[in-house]
Amino acid sequence: MDAKRWFPYSPIVDRKPLALPLGARLAVWVVVNVEEWDLSRPLPRTLLPPPGGGTVTPDITNYGWYDYGMRVGFWRIKEVLDRYGVPATLSLNGSICRSYPRIIEAALESKWEFLAHGYIQRPLHLEEDERQVIRMTVEAIREATGHAPRGWLSPGLAETWETLNLLAEAGLEYVADWTNDDQPYEIRTKHGTLISVPYSLEINDIPMFLAQCHPAEELLRRIKDQFVTLYEEGKSSGRIMAIAVHPYITGVPHRIGYFRQALEYLRQHEGVLFWTGSEIVDWFKGSSHG
Repeated sequence: MDAKRWFPYSPIVDRKPLALPLGARLAVWVVVNVEEWDLSRPLPRTLLPPPGGGTVTPDITNYGWYDYGMRVGFWRIKEVLDRYGVPATLSLNGSICRSYPRIIEAALESKWEFLAHGYIQRPLHLEEDERQVIRMTVEAIREATGHAPRGWLSPGLAETWETLNLLAEAGLEYVADWTNDDQPYEIRTKHGTLISVPYSLEINDIPMFLAQCHPAEELLRRIKDQFVTLYEEGKSSGRIMAIAVHPYITGVPHRIGYFRQALEYLRQHEGVLFWTGSEIVDWFKGSSHG
């Protein structure tokens, strides 16, 4: 099996131009990923291994690293986004609605979009009933916010062979797991069409800092460099630029200033939209892309 079962290969140079409204060149999509880690199991990520290596439970050292983001880091990120009037998309585990209701309240106050991110931070491959997990996640967000989420981002961007079919079956409209384009495109499933909204592994604080081990200023440098290219290309056909952050990574004191500078830089340019995932989907569905 390969990706062609869901979507055809499409070189960007062969496509009809996509026109953003108001003559804009680029839509910036800021995704704040808020997850719940289960302290009774091995944690999704670790910063500091235990003495002697291996895995320990409970892993309070690495849980504390993550939990700092929920207690402190999230609020720094939100303050920066509010300051520059950027409507974020909150990618959240469904369990967040129960465990961290204050975060839900704050996101609602700022009119953020809610993007389903699994029920708890665990790959779908490890779930006994993937269909039920998707339904539980959608229902938890619907109950907490008053609206069902329209989009989905899998924990770790990990899908099974059935994930896309199950997402469409559950009524979701878009997915952000496929980081293979600078424009949205259609994905075929057994239950209708999903829209792939461009997410990023490059403008993403997890690969940038945890895998590639860059210094904090890399966040600003890379956002600027990414923007310059997409802004120029957007003159002929609209582009999407995703920025993915996590409270326990970007929300720490030595990185948040670079995030602030990056948004200030982006705000200085004309022809730049700051959109949620749903706004991107609504524009794409209304455009003459095919």
